[in-house]
Amino acid sequence: MSSSPDTPVAAPAAVDPHHERRWLILVVVGIAQLMVVLDATITNIALPSAQADLGFSDGSRQWVITAYALAFGSLLLLGGRLGDLLGRKRVFVVGLLGFATASAVGGAAGSFGVLVGARAAQGVFAALLAPAALGLLSTTFTDPAERAKAFGVFGAIAGAGAGIGMLLGGVLTDLLSWRWSLYVNLLFAIPAATAAVRLLHGTRAGSLRGRIDVPGTLTATAGLLALVYGFSHAESDGWGNGLTVAMLAAAAVLLVSFVLVERRSDKPLLPLSVVTDRARASAYLSFGLAGAAMFAVFLFMTFYLQRTLGFSPLETGFAFLPLNLVIIATATTVSTRILPRTGPRPLVPTGMLLGAASMLWFTGLDVDGGYAGHILPGLLVMGVGMGLIFAPAMATATLGVAPQHAGVASAMVSTGQQVGGAVGTALLSTLAASATSGYVDGRVPSQQVLAEAAVHGYTTAFWWAAGIFLLGAAVSAALLPRRAAAQAPVGEPVLAH
Repeated sequence: MSSSPDTPVAAPAAVDPHHERRWLILVVVGIAQLMVVLDATITNIALPSAQADLGFSDGSRQWVITAYALAFGSLLLLGGRLGDLLGRKRVFVVGLLGFATASAVGGAAGSFGVLVGARAAQGVFAALLAPAALGLLSTTFTDPAERAKAFGVFGAIAGAGAGIGMLLGGVLTDLLSWRWSLYVNLLFAIPAATAAVRLLHGTRAGSLRGRIDVPGTLTATAGLLALVYGFSHAESDGWGNGLTVAMLAAAAVLLVSFVLVERRSDKPLLPLSVVTDRARASAYLSFGLAGAAMFAVFLFMTFYLQRTLGFSPLETGFAFLPLNLVIIATATTVSTRILPRTGPRPLVPTGMLLGAASMLWFTGLDVDGGYAGHILPGLLVMGVGMGLIFAPAMATATLGVAPQHAGVASAMVSTGQQVGGAVGTALLSTLAASATSGYVDGRVPSQQVLAEAAVHGYTTAFWWAAGIFLLGAAVSAALLPRRAAAQAPVGEPVLAH
């Protein structure tokens, strides 16, 4: 029977052009994610060499790290929203090329000011890149089984990237120059951008006019900037410092104002439904708490290995290699074989408990400790714990988000990590410094006493980090859902151009 001209004809189903290229896309976004994560730590090991070369003071040294953290942490929500509005392909490629350019400038820096400016520019482009990468992943992999594998790989990179950065920083600094800790980003970014242009198809770009929530953008950016700066300033100048107090107070006012603005906005920067969902909120909290506690491993274990045990930067980097390998193996195995059957609820709390156990193990360190018997067991347990946390939490953090909000939801993952890292660094550094000075009081200063005092400060930080992990275990056990995190959001239509 023939159809009349007026008979409606069903439109053909949209074909996702990413489908045949999805595993290559995973490689590209994985490279971008690795570059962003490792760049938070790769410069740490190279910093003493950079200081000796450029001649800046100890008081100024922290700005090489802080400039990146401030720009990255404060602009993530805006970066995620720009990806939603302009298309993630465009924002992803711009982020890669901008990051490469800033890295080249930083590597060639002849002065402290140029180096700090380049690090800030890296943070700006990382804030574009990181949400776009995760947003692309969440909308490219729609099959539940494949989504689990993809997020396993991505979660492994997120968990191991900081440790890989320390290893790579040690290798490059010892064998080449501190400048290669920045130049190396060109070897990641340029091939990834070239591949992205060929592999990715962009959504149709919208106009920014009338679509950017200006009050929300200003309050969120300023609030996150004040928060990260306040905690960074507390690390160097103390919690009672006037500027520290003013920044933290301003952050509280601005972030509360941001929530009030978003409740009334018809085009919010961050739709509150993204963060009020119980599962996603618990995933973001898990990222923040795990990031705060995990920083104790990288920060204070680095000090212990180099200052107490006399490891070189290269040896320190290799000391963290077992941790990285275990994170990768655990995260990929959990995502593909366990998470689809159990959901995140039993996994993330178990990871938090293992993180607490590793911190408690490290509280037994002393000035005469050895790597194999005193450090390696704790790193292996930590690796299993991080693998259990990052991949399930990352999959849960983007589960069920409307495609048009995937970028800003992805930005919340990195925001949790950044804010958690800033809080953890400031809090644990302050506690360690106080414990170190308290140990010296009443004792005759000597090389042995000073070494014991430093180790006492590190172990104090490990005690507190264990407490943060236990808090994370309680929060994730109470809030994470029992259902399996294997469902994918509906894929967004994509248009080749």
